[in-house]
Amino acid sequence: MTSPTSGSSTASSSHTRMFERAVLVHYHEIGLKGRNRAKFERMLLDNIAASLTDIPEARVEKISSRLLVRFDVSERVFDIAEIDRITERVAMQPGVAYAAPVFISSKIEHDMNAAALLALREAGAGDSFRIEARRSNTSHPISSLDMNIAIGQHVVDETGLAVNLGKPEITVWIEVVQGESYIFSRKFPGSGGLPVGSGGKVISLLSSGIDSPVASWRLLKRGAVVVGLHFSGRPQTDDRSEHNVAQIGEVLQRYGGVGRIYFVPFGDLQREISLMCPPDLRVLLYRRLMIRVAEVVAKREGALALVTGESLGQVASQTLENIRAVDDAATLPILRPLIGMDKVEIIRDAERIGTFEISIQDHTDCCTLFMPRRPSTRASIKEVVDGEAELDMERMISDAIESMTWRDYACPAYRKPKG
Repeated sequence: MTSPTSGSSTASSSHTRMFERAVLVHYHEIGLKGRNRAKFERMLLDNIAASLTDIPEARVEKISSRLLVRFDVSERVFDIAEIDRITERVAMQPGVAYAAPVFISSKIEHDMNAAALLALREAGAGDSFRIEARRSNTSHPISSLDMNIAIGQHVVDETGLAVNLGKPEITVWIEVVQGESYIFSRKFPGSGGLPVGSGGKVISLLSSGIDSPVASWRLLKRGAVVVGLHFSGRPQTDDRSEHNVAQIGEVLQRYGGVGRIYFVPFGDLQREISLMCPPDLRVLLYRRLMIRVAEVVAKREGALALVTGESLGQVASQTLENIRAVDDAATLPILRPLIGMDKVEIIRDAERIGTFEISIQDHTDCCTLFMPRRPSTRASIKEVVDGEAELDMERMISDAIESMTWRDYACPAYRKPKG
C-alpha cells in the first residue's frame, strides 16, 4: 500500500474525493470533572489554540466531548508531514489523551468508505486490518457493528487485505459525531493530565541536571503553571548551567506550562556559608537558603507551592532526616513529584520529554561547590538551625533577590507579577 501526499487521493477506481483534514483531540481526565468540566475544556481549547498561533488557518472548536482543530483553507492543502507536525504539537499539551489526524466525511456510506480507504493508506504498509466504528449517540441509523461490517467489506473488496479483529496491523477508527464522521488510522499519544492553568502556580527549583526538569514537567502535567528558579555557581563558576537551563525552558515551553525562569548567581553566598558554617552541613544550608529565596519569589509571583526534583535516598541530602531539616526552613508546601522514582525511571521521562540530552551537557552544579568530604546524612533540625546561626540570613536573601535576572517563555496561562 502507499500513502497519499495530501488531502486528496484516489479512494477507489471509480471515485475521487477531497476530504477536509483536521486534528481530533481526545481527553480523559477532564471528562471526570462533572459540573466543572466545561471550565477545563475551555482551558484546554485555549491552550491548544495558543500553541498554534503561528498557523493562522488553524481553528479549535469543541464537539461532543472532544476538541477539533480545523483548517480554514481554500487554496492551500496541508500535506501529511505538516498535519503530523501539528498533531504532534497538539498532543504535547497537558490534558490531551491523544490526538489524531482525521479525514472529515459526511455520514453517507459512500463517503465513509472512501475516507476509510484514505485513512488505511495513510497508515502505511500492512496485510491485515480492522474497522472500529462508534456513534456518539443513537441518532445515526446504522449501528457501530453494521458500520464495521459494511465498511470492512468495502475495504476488502478494494484492497484484498485480510480482516483481523484480534491483532490487526492497521486499525481504522471511525467516530460518527453529530453531523460528521471522523476517520483515522493513527493516534499520537498525548501528555495526559490536566490543562495548564487549572492547578495554580508553583516555583520549581530548576537545576540543569536530569531530575528537576522532569519534576517540573510532572507538575505542569497536573495543570500547574511552572515558574523556574535556577541557582548557578556564578561568579565562582562559569555560566554554562544558566545556558543549559534556558534551553530546558525552551523544551518545556512546548508543553505550554513554563511562564518564566529566574536566574540567581549563588556562588558567593555559598562561599560565605562554607567559611562560616560546619562543613558537613554545607549542602543542607545551601538548600535552606534556596528555599527562603524561593519563598520570596513565590510571594511576588503569587505561587502556592515549591517544587524540587528530589528522589528519596538518591544522594546524601535526600534522606528523610535531611529532607525534614530542609523543610523546616519553608512555610509553603514543598512538592516532590519524583520522591518514589528511581534514576532509570527519571531518565526515561527525561528522554521522553526531550530534556535529557541538555541535562547531560557539561556544567557545574552549584551544589557541588565547596562540597565537604563527608556530608551529613542524618542531620537534625537543631543542628542545621545552630549551624546557620552566624549567618546574616536577611541580607543574604536580599543579595540573592537583587542579583536575580529572568527570562520569559510562551505560556498562555502565565500572569506576570505586578511591578
